[in-house]
Amino acid sequence: MIKAQTSNDLFQRAQNSIPGGVNSPVRAFKAVGGNPRFMVSAKGAYMYDEDGNKFIDLINSWGPMILGHAPELVEKAVRDAIPNSLSFGTPTRKEVEIAELIVSMVPSIEKVRMVNSGTEATMSAIRVARGFTGRDKIIKFEGCYHGHGDSFLISAGSGAITLGVPDSPGVTKGTANDTLTAPYNNLQAVQTLVDANKGQVAAIILEPVAGNMGLVTPAAGFLQGLRDLCDKEGIVLIFDEVMTGFRLAKGGAQELYGVTPDMSTLGKIIGGGMPVGAYGGKTEIMNYVAPAGPVYQAGTLSGNPIAMSAGMAMLTYLNEHPEVYTQLEQTTSRMVAGMQQNLQQAGQQYTINQVGSMFSIFFTDQPVTDFDSAKTSDTTLFGRYFNAMLERGIYLAPSQYESLFVSTAITPEVADQYVQANLEALQEAHQA
Repeated sequence: MIKAQTSNDLFQRAQNSIPGGVNSPVRAFKAVGGNPRFMVSAKGAYMYDEDGNKFIDLINSWGPMILGHAPELVEKAVRDAIPNSLSFGTPTRKEVEIAELIVSMVPSIEKVRMVNSGTEATMSAIRVARGFTGRDKIIKFEGCYHGHGDSFLISAGSGAITLGVPDSPGVTKGTANDTLTAPYNNLQAVQTLVDANKGQVAAIILEPVAGNMGLVTPAAGFLQGLRDLCDKEGIVLIFDEVMTGFRLAKGGAQELYGVTPDMSTLGKIIGGGMPVGAYGGKTEIMNYVAPAGPVYQAGTLSGNPIAMSAGMAMLTYLNEHPEVYTQLEQTTSRMVAGMQQNLQQAGQQYTINQVGSMFSIFFTDQPVTDFDSAKTSDTTLFGRYFNAMLERGIYLAPSQYESLFVSTAITPEVADQYVQANLEALQEAHQA
């Protein structure tokens, strides 16, 4: 039996000083029931909570721990950097070195600007795209998450050309009017939006592999179709690779699928676990960013020397060890194959989507190709499954609509432990 008293006490205490008791809603357990676990340490494939419980971790800080928790090479880079000061507010050599490395690894990026989070990266990229094109509107996709910037907290209207409405109080109608939303994997809907707003669309932004409606892969021709449409209409194509960048391949999803956007946003792995983001793209677009150009964006802690050191260590390793991606895919495929066998034995029909080291199980018998099909999942059943896995020492994302992430610290033996727990949890969830 997993103990939870200390975490429960901390959660009750936290609600007196933190909204909802958490600093990011995704950490709350509202979607699955119960209270969040408060972690105290992590190493390799495992996390340890305040009650002394040990969990196999399948969220890995929502992606960045691709080498597992606290890898020695990143820890050493941080330790070596700390004595030189935690922040300068001036340029440093490490900023130049990591920028050059990113440019060498990511196909779309000729120049890059460091920021402090994925949200900053996407907000800035949209502003630059608007400044570059002189247009106001953007197109995003249902179920794709790009941080909590106002432009991204918009849900779809009733029809393909209906203007978005604010999805959160505090987002103005004016912002909503400039945000158009299409179903993921639906090129015709995008074409309809572009035709209805001729010459007004500055950018199309999407996760090339969606990770925030659960894992959803791009349909054949979808990404290339967007590339062709943007070329034809003078629209800036932005890939949000905050999750997928450096995780699916050295050059991210754009390398994996062979489609190069005009701009990319990055985060997660480039900080090696530290809070870092970045956006970059073609030189002609990035030269619009201040002080080179008129589009203003700044951040006192951008390029923080500790974060740059951690990120440089992580990216250097991934750049020099491409075999990491083969290992990650093999481990993830082993886990997914085991899950599929479990489901067949139990006579249960669910959908499992996987790309490289990212995967999701959907509690629906339908293929999941967009947000509408993802929403056919039985979220009540998922909640029972989540808690059954937690009781067996497996820490999953506490939401049906989040991808899971595998690290190199997941050995074949640990993968098999996961598969066995999955079988038991599925049986318990259905018996409840």
